[in-house]
Amino acid sequence: MRVDLSEKNLQSLSTQRVLVIGMGGLGCAAVWDMVRLGVKQLVLVDFDRVERSNLSRQWLYQEQHLGQYKVLVAQEQLQQHQTDLHIVALTERMNGDLLDRWLPRIDVVLDCSDNFPTRFMLNRACVRWQKPLVSGAAIQFNGQVACFLPYLPESPCYHCLYPDEAFTQTETETCTVSGVLTPLPSVIGSIQAIETVKILLKIGQPLSAKLLLFDALNSRWKTLRLPKDPACVVCGG
Repeated sequence: MRVDLSEKNLQSLSTQRVLVIGMGGLGCAAVWDMVRLGVKQLVLVDFDRVERSNLSRQWLYQEQHLGQYKVLVAQEQLQQHQTDLHIVALTERMNGDLLDRWLPRIDVVLDCSDNFPTRFMLNRACVRWQKPLVSGAAIQFNGQVACFLPYLPESPCYHCLYPDEAFTQTETETCTVSGVLTPLPSVIGSIQAIETVKILLKIGQPLSAKLLLFDALNSRWKTLRLPKDPACVVCGG
């Protein structure tokens, strides 16, 4: 199937708003690619400040940005590249009130966070507000992407993938603790951007009910079927 990616056809992206949770390596790559494709309205959420350890894989930030809020730096860097962007930068920790305030005005949500509590909270809110969620993760040599479309009856949610919240919330593996191959977050973030644009334009087949895995150490891609959990306490099975 041939898809028209002309500038005229991509124009509808400029009227749609994307919420990005987390402006680390995944978020930096995803927003840059979305902006270049034509997304002009972004809401960026991250309370972290730029640290020296971020510079190798979060390339929107440079040495002169050390100590500054990531979302404010990202906003400035992106608007220097393209002046017609409408970016809201929120320097606060994601919480239920923030999500309830913004999700009614959002078309697609990107989970670029690095911890399970945030992912679970975001998933519950997206299910409640029936908003598409594009989830990405990268650690060491491994990355994954999945799309959760709660308005489709057959679509699972993030909790279907990780039903044992108590176990996952004891896991402390993050890029800072365990490390990550420097280019990997850019690869995964770019795929998140592609999936987001597919959802916004209603083209192709998003990774709904599927989990895309990338093993960079062995150069292997794998797509797994992700069924809906009939006993899921979040999406109702």
